[in-house]
Amino acid sequence: MSQSRIAAVDVGNDSVKAIFGELDQEFNIPNIIARDIEDRPVIGIEELDQKDPLEGIHIRVHSPALQENNAIYRVGHLASKSSNSTELDPGSSKSQEDQTLIMLFASIALDAAKGNKQGSNQVIDANYILGTGLPLREVKEGKDAGYRSKLLGSVHQVEFLVTPKYQGIKVNIKFDEVKVYPEGFAAYINLVMDHDLKIINKDLIDKRILIQDIGGLSTDIAVIKNRTVDDDKAQGFNLGVSESLENIREEIFSNHGVELDSRRDVVEIITRNNDRNHIMVKGSRTSVHDITDRILLELAKKQYRLLRNVWQKNSQTEICYFVGGGSNVLKEYLKTLNNNLDGYNIEFFEDEKESIWMMANAYYKLISEFTKKAEKPKEEKKPAKKS
Repeated sequence: MSQSRIAAVDVGNDSVKAIFGELDQEFNIPNIIARDIEDRPVIGIEELDQKDPLEGIHIRVHSPALQENNAIYRVGHLASKSSNSTELDPGSSKSQEDQTLIMLFASIALDAAKGNKQGSNQVIDANYILGTGLPLREVKEGKDAGYRSKLLGSVHQVEFLVTPKYQGIKVNIKFDEVKVYPEGFAAYINLVMDHDLKIINKDLIDKRILIQDIGGLSTDIAVIKNRTVDDDKAQGFNLGVSESLENIREEIFSNHGVELDSRRDVVEIITRNNDRNHIMVKGSRTSVHDITDRILLELAKKQYRLLRNVWQKNSQTEICYFVGGGSNVLKEYLKTLNNNLDGYNIEFFEDEKESIWMMANAYYKLISEFTKKAEKPKEEKKPAKKS
């Protein structure tokens, strides 16, 4: 796998969405890790290779980019079952956290291992061209340059320990190029272009629009006019849905004695089609509507205030698109507030998958375009064949 492969990775607070190659591989992995002191015991070792690797990601990560090097982690679904699992904390910077890098490396190593057919106890050298992103606030603070340099110029090794199908495989990841995009700009690209970078939304191209991207830890509001993001007016805020999800989780535990594994479980309760806002308590279907409504309405009001403030400063805005996993959680509350208050022209993505995969799709489009442009000069420089 010496030739560079495209990787587009959105390390979202709730989960990591990753797209690879010629759109031939994609992963969605919960953004949860748990430190392991030693190799975990395996129950039914002979059954290990029958299971899905994504259900049992167990790795040792070696990278000079990490503050804690050479540590062992359970990742994703496996980590959610651990008592010491961690999710990104409100107030933390995505670019500064080991967890962001561990999730990034894990998803890429899974792609490299899946594309290799030689069995275990081998070393795979995998070269990638990476497109990823950071919240607008961190890009405005210049943290994208440091994040990029951490990834470039080093080899990052992921060793699969007790992972189904991949036990014993080591993946050496090297990035030939890394592009770090501001998340709001990426959302705009996704709105107006398809995977072949052809304009699909002509109506939007010359409109003045806002894109409010509500994540787990932060909210970005991109201000777009003349087909570009206005960096001066675009704003990033330290307000996401994580803290509210954590509060819901804690209240459900204190009121009903039910312990949910992660914030992801809370999201599922809030957004699922059947039995929404209900949990099982000792086998009985129980409503938690009072808890979710109160906490999420409070957050929706804060998000609506952000929209109002930015719109007032950009009064000629024509429409605001709400994107990201947080928008999906707050959609009904924000619509109700808007109907009762200002009545702005706002739009949500009714297709949940489209909203959740928006950033990863955008990074894929951007990094694909970059790669095609980089390859063209090489083709032009090739000497003509002598006849």
